[in-house]
Parts: sequence; structure tokens; C-alpha cells
Amino acid sequence: MNAPFELRWPHCKLAFSQKESCMAVRKIPKNYLFVTGGYSSRKNEEMDAFESLLEKDYLLTLDFDDAVAKFEVQPVRIPVPGVPKGYVPDVFVEYRPDPQTGEIRKPSLVEVKSAEDLVRNAEKYAPKFAAARQYAEERGWEFRTVDQNEIRSPRLANLKFLREYRNFSPSSEDIQTVQQHMANADGEGSSQRLIDALAPTDDGKLYWLPVIWSMVLTGHLLADLDKPFTNDVPLWLPGVCA
Repeated sequence: MNAPFELRWPHCKLAFSQKESCMAVRKIPKNYLFVTGGYSSRKNEEMDAFESLLEKDYLLTLDFDDAVAKFEVQPVRIPVPGVPKGYVPDVFVEYRPDPQTGEIRKPSLVEVKSAEDLVRNAEKYAPKFAAARQYAEERGWEFRTVDQNEIRSPRLANLKFLREYRNFSPSSEDIQTVQQHMANADGEGSSQRLIDALAPTDDGKLYWLPVIWSMVLTGHLLADLDKPFTNDVPLWLPGVCA
């Protein structure tokens, strides 16, 4: 039988032997060498702590990844021989069923580090990562590391741009107006064509641009987030094959 462990999500107690916790197992302290803080997650509806800008960027990608159901920071404390406080990975990620196959990817324990750090401190991290890998396998999870090469992609840049509109709430009438313009164009268009159709004046464009980008952020309009945004971004309505 697996030893009890600390995990925050109540529903996991049905699948795993655990000691339930209502808080992350490790509180991230203030640090004057690295940037720490809290990330406001729309998916988790709470503030998630981070202890590096790279980790914050990773949380942003998880928050807007449709394949991710939810995630938890500082989720479990793993015993490691010779390490009194054990090892706490950065994030636990749970996934949604694949919309085509219905298959569900294994939950992931994830450590976020720069590629240089992983190479420079490989010997130091080796026993922690080995313990985490075994720990995850025993529970039907996977353990993985992610670095800036995976995280800092065109998708991240696009998400940072769109997230600037997270506090903007267009009216239902404005949303319907945009949707109607897109429908009139068979559900496909681009940001420039759409704004030109909505607003012939500069003042009008300033009004409608936040509406359009807010709708992309909320999924009322779709765009390819894996391609760098330019001055004219292809857009389409949900249900239309771009």
C-alpha cells in the first residue's frame, strides 16, 4: 500500500491513499533574488503562488490550455533520502478527456526550471527527480520537467497580449454585433477586416478593438494561438473550420 501523501484536491481521495490538505504543502517565501508572487487563475478561481517569472509564464499557459482541467501549485511533498524536508514539485496538472478519442492523459507532476539550471545542477536534482518519477509512477501519474524552450513560445506571447483584456467585459449587444458581422462573412475573417467593417473612424476602432480581443480571450472568437499575432490576425467563429 502506498504511503499517505499530501494533496489538495478533495476528489483525488477516491483514487489515491492520501492525507488531505486544504493548503499547498509548501508556502513560497518572499525572495529577494527571484521574482515571487501570485497568479490569478481563471481556471482555479484563486491566486496561485509562483517563485519565478518562468513559473508564472507556465501557469499562464496551463490556464488557457483547453486540454488542462485544473492545476495545483506546490501540491505534494515527496520523501527523498538525505533530504530532511523532501521534495515539492512546482505543479500538479490534471487533464480533460481528448475530444476525439475520449482518452485522458495521465496527471503530471511538473518541475519548472530553466534549461541552464537543469544542466548546471543536474547532479543536485537527480535524487529528487528520481524520487518524484517513482512516486508518480506508483500513482499512475507522470513526472516531467519543463524549461523556457517549451514555455516561451508564440502561444505565450499571444496569451500575454490577450490577458490584458481579462478585465474588459463587452456588452451582449456588442458580442452579438461582432458575431453577426462574422456570420455575414461565412464565419471567417481577420482582425483588420472585422475592425474595418465595424468602425470606419479611428474613435470607432478604439471602441471595438477591446471587444474583439476580449471575445478571442473568452472563446467567442477563435484564433490560432500557436502562430505569432500580426497586425492582421485570422479569426473565425466556433464551429467553423479555419
